[in-house]
Amino acid sequence: MIFRRALQREFAHSAAAVFVALFAILLTTVLIRMLGDAAGGKVPSDAVLALIGFGALARLPVVLSLTLFIAVLMSLSRGYKDSEMVVWFASGVPLTAWIRPVLRFALPLVAVVAAATLFLSPWAERMSIEYRDRLESRDDSSRIAPGVFRESTSAQRVFFVETGAGEDGKVRNVFVSSEEGGRQGVIVSAEGSIIVDEDGDRYVVLDKGRRYEGTPGTAEYRVLEFDTYSVLIEPRAAVAQALRTRAMPTAELVDRPDGRKLGELLARIGMPVAALLLALMAIPLSFVNPRAGRTNNLIVALLTYLVYSNAISVCQAWVNRGRLSFELGLLLPHLVVALLLAVMFYRRLAVSPFWRARA
Repeated sequence: MIFRRALQREFAHSAAAVFVALFAILLTTVLIRMLGDAAGGKVPSDAVLALIGFGALARLPVVLSLTLFIAVLMSLSRGYKDSEMVVWFASGVPLTAWIRPVLRFALPLVAVVAAATLFLSPWAERMSIEYRDRLESRDDSSRIAPGVFRESTSAQRVFFVETGAGEDGKVRNVFVSSEEGGRQGVIVSAEGSIIVDEDGDRYVVLDKGRRYEGTPGTAEYRVLEFDTYSVLIEPRAAVAQALRTRAMPTAELVDRPDGRKLGELLARIGMPVAALLLALMAIPLSFVNPRAGRTNNLIVALLTYLVYSNAISVCQAWVNRGRLSFELGLLLPHLVVALLLAVMFYRRLAVSPFWRARA
């Protein structure tokens, strides 16, 4: 049927454009945060790209849900704006006839949202945590970046290297400040490198430098000049972080449920259900006056999504604290939205009886 084919094509084109825009915004947001962490020394610069990927995958269900909602809304509101909807209504196509094409377009995306929410997002969160654990287990030498003051993991040393390693594997103009037993030590060296001995131990070897050691506020300082100064690097043992409920596999949430796990399970189940209901809600929300713009509709749609999403989060928090049963918390926000959806369809049909199907 021409009606359905035209709608499917319109939905697909709108969804592609909206997804590209939203995903670009997501990547930009994650990139800015990761670059800030890298500049502050919280994350090594070589780990930014991987963490951006994990962060984007973890938030993919939200992007897909918004893509579905906005794509349906924009497509139908454009039909009102260009008076195409009037033609369809005059041809005897009722407003309720849009439900089936919207469902045909939405159900595959809802299935993708469900798979991403139940499996992909927890996996991405787990991989991000494990990757950060491996970064934390790296020794201090791997955390040094040229031109940046870096604090050691034990917060007892500060490193600075003016020039990175060249072809000879040596860095230039090294500065190391340390504090042990109340005594301040400063090492300056013209160059340095990292070597590994036969036993696999790693050493920082500094050449042609000085070491200043003493107690701040006193004149008791000792100056030591050296041609070669070696420091053993002790590898840090990896300390695994506690796995957050957001990163737990869905099967684990079901097998060993408690308050927090049930709350997380509620949020995961609620995401695809919300995506489906929002796609249907876009049908009555899409009405616009042909003489007016579509900005108001988009603002109302975004506010609707925010209120709906926050309602699910509130129910999740109440289930976490035991103030609400899992069953009621799972059903309550969706039942309210479903009821609101029925009222919106009824009012839209009641206002314009001509939009009902002809007898």
